[in-house]
Amino acid sequence: MEKTLVILKPSAIERALVGEVVKRIEQKGLIICGMKMMQLDEKILREHYSHLVDRPFFPMLVESMTVCPVIVMCLEGKDVVEVFRAMTGVTNGRKAAPGTLRGDFCMSGQQNIVHASDSVENAKIEIARFFKPEEIFNYTPGMLKFLYAEDEI
Repeated sequence: MEKTLVILKPSAIERALVGEVVKRIEQKGLIICGMKMMQLDEKILREHYSHLVDRPFFPMLVESMTVCPVIVMCLEGKDVVEVFRAMTGVTNGRKAAPGTLRGDFCMSGQQNIVHASDSVENAKIEIARFFKPEEIFNYTPGMLKFLYAEDEI
């Protein structure tokens, strides 16, 4: 099964949405195999959002992402990158479909509560950026046989 990185952004922390996001992850059947709170700084944000560094809004992005700690998670599941991105919704919360995290809890393109890896390749890079290998736990939850058919795992 594949893994993905999720960041619960300061907008999720400050709005007390952590429990709701974790609840939806668990209800969907995704496995949380790593989770921690950390304070981001400009250095890691420049690396993580390197494709946005030259954009005029980047300083505002850094400011919003460093206002308080974030929660980073490593999720595991079949097609987890695609599944969690669908759960997340489009970047701008005003345009995100109802039922998605952003569609239900966001009104902004920047204060959009969650980051989700956009590909399996990027997920591997992002997980390594935020987690040490020993912080990722590989285990088989007992519920797995109730989430997938035998030929899916």
